[in-house]
Amino acid sequence: MGTRHRGTNEEINALNAFIKLARSAESVAVRIQTVLPATLTITQFGVLDALYHIGPLCQSELAEKLLKSGGNLTLVVDNLEKAGYVLRERDPADRRFVVVKLTENGQAFIANLWPKVVGKVTREMNTLSFTELADLSRLCKKIGLQR
Repeated sequence: MGTRHRGTNEEINALNAFIKLARSAESVAVRIQTVLPATLTITQFGVLDALYHIGPLCQSELAEKLLKSGGNLTLVVDNLEKAGYVLRERDPADRRFVVVKLTENGQAFIANLWPKVVGKVTREMNTLSFTELADLSRLCKKIGLQR
């Protein structure tokens, strides 16, 4: 589905590319969601993934990494804490900061789930060649870093 906007070729091309980018990203995300437990959202998975691969992070750092608002991330972390996957601790050096870290249960949960997600993402992206994947990565980074 393309744009119905009647503008310049530049506008139409930009809008059509944006629509395709957004729809393909959402489509892949929906299919990846199928390997996640029904009780886990993509954003919750993103938090667990970040903590698993990076380690404990301040809640504001998590929000920035996941491109989420602080308020949204607070709710996400609340739910992960209720599930027993994460815990919050005040930073002893600066009590204004709340550090989020995986619990033992959370560590085991994400360690078990991670290979399933990697497999699903790999299968989803197999439609592209190695060169196409590299091009896609480069182009997405270029768009994402634009200021």
